[in-house]
Amino acid sequence: MSALAALRPRSFLRQLVPGSPAMQRLYSLDVSAPLLRTRGYVDGCWVSAASEFPVLDPATGEEIARVADCGPEEAKRAVDAAHRAFQSWKRCSAKERGGVLRRWFDLLTLHRADLAQLITFECGKPLQESLGEVAYSASFLEWFSEEARRVYGDLVPSPAQDRKILLLKQPVGVASIITPWNFPSAMITRKAAAALAAGCTVVLKPAEDTPLSALALAELAEQAGVPAGVFNVVPCSREQAPAVGRVLCTDPLVAKISFTGSTATGKTLLKMAADTVKKASMELGGHAPFIVFDSADVDKAVGGAMASKFRNSGQTCVCSNRFLVQSGVHDRFMDQLGRAMDAQLVLGHGSEPGTTQGPLINARAAEKVVHQISDAVSRGATVLRGGRRLQGSFVEPTLLAGVTTDMVCTQEETFGPLLPVIRFNTEEEALVIANASAVGLAGYFFSQDVSQIWRVAEALEVGMVGVNEGLLSTPEAAFCGVKQSGLGVEGSKYGIEEYLQVKYMCFGGLQP
Repeated sequence: MSALAALRPRSFLRQLVPGSPAMQRLYSLDVSAPLLRTRGYVDGCWVSAASEFPVLDPATGEEIARVADCGPEEAKRAVDAAHRAFQSWKRCSAKERGGVLRRWFDLLTLHRADLAQLITFECGKPLQESLGEVAYSASFLEWFSEEARRVYGDLVPSPAQDRKILLLKQPVGVASIITPWNFPSAMITRKAAAALAAGCTVVLKPAEDTPLSALALAELAEQAGVPAGVFNVVPCSREQAPAVGRVLCTDPLVAKISFTGSTATGKTLLKMAADTVKKASMELGGHAPFIVFDSADVDKAVGGAMASKFRNSGQTCVCSNRFLVQSGVHDRFMDQLGRAMDAQLVLGHGSEPGTTQGPLINARAAEKVVHQISDAVSRGATVLRGGRRLQGSFVEPTLLAGVTTDMVCTQEETFGPLLPVIRFNTEEEALVIANASAVGLAGYFFSQDVSQIWRVAEALEVGMVGVNEGLLSTPEAAFCGVKQSGLGVEGSKYGIEEYLQVKYMCFGGLQP
């Protein structure tokens, strides 16, 4: 019997008849052999380690692969290889580097079905979302393949007639990249594509929960003609992660670190990188407000809330975490949102057709959501939909009313399918609540008042604002945060700047 057979919450799971084929289905990963890699990738070679660690399907808890558990020795070898490769890669023309990235993009597009399967089985997200992630992942390779040729310096007017002032842009060197599990393909290409386009080389440590997507990307990079040592992957277990991370953040040959993950871990990595004064970019935690004003189109606001909150079961750094709804539309919004949840959300294994909500990544993630629900209810919140933890790491999509700012769910990032709603009366009140956070990654609001749109967009203390829109991310736009949500920019024309340094050249002795 399927490991999901015991999951039967009436609101969100299809009512399947016991003994039916759907109930008895066994889930198996079926990916072409070249893309199912389980060893590390260093200096153009697939390398083993002294031990292996398991990769689990978060929906069933079943082991789907065992991967080389690389340690500090393998990490050091990868850094050395990247440093050697940098000497030649930086001398390739921008057009040549762009051509390699374009071929990598073409291969991701060609193999999108297999890559999506890998994402679904190791990350848990529904297959349609995984296909969307592969397209999103590939889009960064396409974007930066074009941006490689647009790294322009400056010719500055000189105050003296016998000299010229030039500002050159050059690659910084070896970049250590540490990525999360929630977008196991796209978070890699968003960083690595920019680095390679600039002329840097990369050592990647993927999340321990989701190494298979990273290793598949390495296989396709090799097929695309990325030279040995330019892109290296060092997978490791949770136990090895601190030692591997220490090498990647402290080795003098590493010039740059780029990390996506929690604010606490980001601070630790920054401290380690400080001794060698490395360039750093950090995409850290979020706690996004989602505000619905009385002037909003409620239908559109409900659609935006569904898209922003329940993508990847709420496990995205830009998903809405705190919902603030003005009194005039509160009841209508809550009614329509509850109906939308009933109609649109279906829990199940990500490979099942029709599934919109997969599991959370592991039991710890589920326990965190349950704790936030329990805390809110104990302080007076009302559960309107869901509220239960199911088998394994599945949690019902949950809608809470009567939420107040003293509840944990309004103070900490959830990373799960919990939608807590706070009623407010004035614009000023909403902004005070929205900005009462140490982090500021994304924020969303719905309004049809043009003056209000400008006021609120400028007043929100976040790096990205969605106005009448619940989905923000695209390679053409800057992905960035303020406060303790990070440093630097990813994507857009500015993303490549994170891997470049400016060199001033004064060319003197010229005849006027």
